[in-house]
Amino acid sequence: MTLGIAGLALSHAPAMSRPGHEPRVEVQMQRLWQFAHQPGVPGQKSEIVAFDERSDTLWVAGVKGVDVLDRDTGQRVAHIDVSQFGLVNSVAIHEGLAAFAIENALDRTRPGVVVFYDTKSRRQQGAPVTVGALPDMLTFTPDGRQVLVANEATPNPRPTAAGLSAEDPVGSVSIIDVHRRDVHTVPIDPSIPGYQQLRLFPAAGTLPTQPATYSPYGPEPEYIAVDKDGRYAYVGLQEANGVAVLNLRSQRFEKIYSLGQKDFSLPGNEIDPNDQDGVIQLRSVPVKGLYQPDSIAAYEYRGDTYLVMANEGDARDNGESDAEDERRGSAGNATIEYVPDGSGLGRLTFSNVDSARGGPLVAFGGHSISIRRADGRLVYDSGSTLDAEAIRLGIYDDSRSDNKGVEPEGLALLRIKGRVLAFVGLERTLKSAVAVFDITDPTDVDYLDMIVSEGDLSVEGLTAFKRRGRYYVATANEVSDTTSLFEVKLKRGGWDRDEDE
Repeated sequence: MTLGIAGLALSHAPAMSRPGHEPRVEVQMQRLWQFAHQPGVPGQKSEIVAFDERSDTLWVAGVKGVDVLDRDTGQRVAHIDVSQFGLVNSVAIHEGLAAFAIENALDRTRPGVVVFYDTKSRRQQGAPVTVGALPDMLTFTPDGRQVLVANEATPNPRPTAAGLSAEDPVGSVSIIDVHRRDVHTVPIDPSIPGYQQLRLFPAAGTLPTQPATYSPYGPEPEYIAVDKDGRYAYVGLQEANGVAVLNLRSQRFEKIYSLGQKDFSLPGNEIDPNDQDGVIQLRSVPVKGLYQPDSIAAYEYRGDTYLVMANEGDARDNGESDAEDERRGSAGNATIEYVPDGSGLGRLTFSNVDSARGGPLVAFGGHSISIRRADGRLVYDSGSTLDAEAIRLGIYDDSRSDNKGVEPEGLALLRIKGRVLAFVGLERTLKSAVAVFDITDPTDVDYLDMIVSEGDLSVEGLTAFKRRGRYYVATANEVSDTTSLFEVKLKRGGWDRDEDE
């Protein structure tokens, strides 16, 4: 185990979220400890972290199994090996019951399982529950009666006589009754109203820029957020750039809506589109971006549900000859003539599904967080703030300029001193970074700070929680295979740590 310096202050003076506008509060985060998962358990990663109040422990899912860490000391108290079931992708906890999402290790197109554990004894509770293909994320409903599983169902490329073809299972959400362990799996299919609004991937040759070997493709559930009352679940369909709305009472999808595109030519939405020009410079470019959020979180403001989204971006990729991402400036690319001379856009990775020949490029990701009403209407977007702050702090990775910038991925919300804070993990920076926003009013958001964590790299998952009057954020860092715990304080007339709503 590697411990951070006690009381190490990782905060800096907060930047203004808008010119001439001072944030209403200030945030301070101090790292309490850092735990290295290897070499203690060879092959163990740090990807998703959940907190258990009953045992005062953090549970960290990392492919091979789940490490259980003492919240106070940061020491590992147990390792739960799940290799007999497959590869663990996610963990969620509710009142002493942990649920693991586990994919089939031999064939990801086959059904996975959810396995339950008691957090005190750390013993398995009942038999594994079979769910859909590639369960990638799961969450409890607020009352703990159901577990919702996002079955991503990623296609698996297989060689055929006609070329590469993808076996594509149907993406779905499994609804598990926690007490009875019954399961109902609901597919994402064309019968859902709004399905045709999604980015759909038809068979080969039906779009002008499409590769000849293109395979049909279905939407992939990536993440699930549940409203406060447990009535609706909002399912992110990242590659398809949409959200499916699941009625938890009827256990049916009511609708799907598209998230649209972001205009990088507008002031405040600048990006750096080139990784080989020798400079890091945000500029307006004639490019659109697909929002394609990874993590989604729900909260309530004045009686209405809002969704916070970390707009990472992600291309469909079933193999080298069956992918939708390419560069117009790459060697042998037939579309290179459509990049204007001197535009500097030849290195930008774009979608060959959405980018019309001779028309604007459509890239992946929004380089931002956004907030939407439950019906999908956009009320806030952070523009270029995340990239700009990473540049200011010297942690922007210019080698990612041709892709998706800092790639906001993980997301956690925390209520503290009457405010709602959003903590956003950035996957592609030179050091691990967490951006903090005050989103109390979704129409009037303040950017507060960006916390840089030495020795950590690539935040994959976050969790935020209150314990004994103090507030914490834990980060799971997938490249460094480390987990770090931070204490959070909010200055609003003082650095009090135990005031809450």
